Amino acid sequence: MFESVLVANRGEIASRVIHTVRRMGLKAIAIYSEADADLPFVGQADESILLGPADPRRSYLDMDAVLEAAKRTNARAIHPGYGFLAENADFAQRVLDEGLAWVGPPPLAIARMGDKINARNLMIEAGVPVAAGTWEPVPDADMAVQEAERIGYPVMVKAAGGGGGIGMGAAFDEAGLRKAYATARRAAERFAGARGGDPGILLERYIEGARHVEVQILGLADGTVVALGERDCSVQRRHQKIVEETPSPGVRPELRARMLEAAVQAGEAVGYRGAGTVECLVDPVAQDFVFLEMNTRLQVEHPITEMVTGLDLVEQQLLIAAGEAASFGDGPSGHAIEFRIYAEDAERFLPSPGQIKVWEEPVGEGIRIDAGYAEGNKVTPFYDPLLAKLCVYGADRPAALERARAAIEVFHIEGLKCNLPFFTELLDNEEFQQGTYDTELVDRMRAS
Repeated sequence: MFESVLVANRGEIASRVIHTVRRMGLKAIAIYSEADADLPFVGQADESILLGPADPRRSYLDMDAVLEAAKRTNARAIHPGYGFLAENADFAQRVLDEGLAWVGPPPLAIARMGDKINARNLMIEAGVPVAAGTWEPVPDADMAVQEAERIGYPVMVKAAGGGGGIGMGAAFDEAGLRKAYATARRAAERFAGARGGDPGILLERYIEGARHVEVQILGLADGTVVALGERDCSVQRRHQKIVEETPSPGVRPELRARMLEAAVQAGEAVGYRGAGTVECLVDPVAQDFVFLEMNTRLQVEHPITEMVTGLDLVEQQLLIAAGEAASFGDGPSGHAIEFRIYAEDAERFLPSPGQIKVWEEPVGEGIRIDAGYAEGNKVTPFYDPLLAKLCVYGADRPAALERARAAIEVFHIEGLKCNLPFFTELLDNEEFQQGTYDTELVDRMRAS
């Protein structure tokens, strides 16, 4: 095991990784931008290095600066968290070329899964179910119309590179397709310009009423790939997750078994190592699924898998990166739900930077808070406005929902707008209470 780990991230995920690194007796090294100097993660590390100004391109996305910080601090491993450089194959390779341990999958696996078209084709070869769609980038709107006629409407139009629902949109006819294509192309070009990569566009058959369900996998040091259960990520705004739960209330045992088996196949097909997720779209009526994409990193929502399995996934990542054997329990039990608390208004979900004047967290059995901020901290407009993750556990779903309601009621954040009131509204929603929701739930709530 390496003796020191540089955490190449910020906020709550940096705090989360630092916690496990120090618990394992390793030295935790933080990097931070000028805008983040007062955030908790900076003081939680054993050593902290100022990386650069607030602009992420000159700090957290600056590969040269991150590697220089690793050299200055004699770091022996780099954990990228999620976002920023976590799924950058070039950065992963540079880390390895410097003789450091990369706490993530092999660069080739990142590259192969980073392009959604290439990933689709690899999954087809591996025998993983994939929705009807395009096998290569769609160069223009006219070709998109031809492909949509072959696939059949409705279709989903999205960028081949990038995540977080960038440029994604559904089209139900030719006019809608041309508009969706133009939107996706602009978004893809912006993302490629900022992060690198191909601004290609792909089309897939759109599954109406679908749920977004992902399987947590671990690729072990000996080459074995294991699945640790699934998470339902269907509560989304702008195609971005805000609530996740495990197990999924929309997945029956037979479907769950097939999804976990397919996720293992997907990981084996790319020689996966470390923590990752295989994302799927589920038709809850037909109880069937198709591959969506693979995230080659630790997920934001990993804590709820930890709560039902008893595992520390960051610890498993570090063990695997060091070539050591991972450890496992008896499998998932109980039910866990994560609520992503953002500095945004609860109606339109628009960012709301500002200073936190009051921060009072709930405490008690079955409650976990992964926070990136504390009372007195300032939320700046430079980064994703995620403040914290409220995670609750119960013996079953009703118990978890009851605990969530009580926790949200006493969680107080003042000084800026946050989306806590939305979660109260969500818990009163009949679809969510019954577990029958899909990815359009938030849109329906806001349209009513």
